Amino acid sequence: MNAVGTVLLFGSLWGAFYLSGAKAREAEKNEGFAVVELFTSEGCSSCPPADRLIEKLSASNQDKPVYIMAYHVDYWDHQGWKDRFSSGDYSRRQNQYADWLRVQSLYTPQIVVNGSEEYVGSDEQSVTNAISRSLGNKSTDELVLNSRIEGKDINVSYEAKSKGQDVNLVFALVQKKAQSDVRAGENTGRKLSHVQIVRKLDQVKISDKGKATIPLPADIKGNDWELIGFVQNTANGQITAAAKSAL
Repeated sequence: MNAVGTVLLFGSLWGAFYLSGAKAREAEKNEGFAVVELFTSEGCSSCPPADRLIEKLSASNQDKPVYIMAYHVDYWDHQGWKDRFSSGDYSRRQNQYADWLRVQSLYTPQIVVNGSEEYVGSDEQSVTNAISRSLGNKSTDELVLNSRIEGKDINVSYEAKSKGQDVNLVFALVQKKAQSDVRAGENTGRKLSHVQIVRKLDQVKISDKGKATIPLPADIKGNDWELIGFVQNTANGQITAAAKSAL
């Protein structure tokens, strides 16, 4: 083969390699993901198995785009034990899912996957199958997050590509682990372990690029925190992209 032919062959091979790499990068950007939202409470005797399930899921999916959040609702607090992680914001979020998914009444533990499927929170097989299906579905939207702590706030910058019209960008500040000694209510005398605890929830109207400021809880310390963001359709609850950023 002459020099010209060698150059042409090399150029063709390099072009094929480059296009293959470009396609791979594009596939990585649009890969499937699973947002797993647990609604739970320290005052609910049925909830500890669901807490253990998401701890197992968190450990077994560390290398996958699986975003796990545990919301401690407040409607169990009147049963004799005040859950220190509970908030009416999380009860209202669960109520919004009841509307979106046409669930007749609120219950715990409940898991919602990608805003479109709901299951009893301790049903490992159903939840695992839903995560597998979600990871196999390519995303049409994209989200990139960057965050840093400055003083008493988290300053967030993001880039998003969304094909939807009625969508918000939701931010969840997550504490990765904690334990509680429960002294009253249905779980009296139990030491409960929690993971991926949502401590703050906020949302903004999405744009291609933007910034947000999230106040820090007073007890934040160490590296046991992360910020999860996801794009959610406000009409039906479907989540179309997700990302996270370490703090």
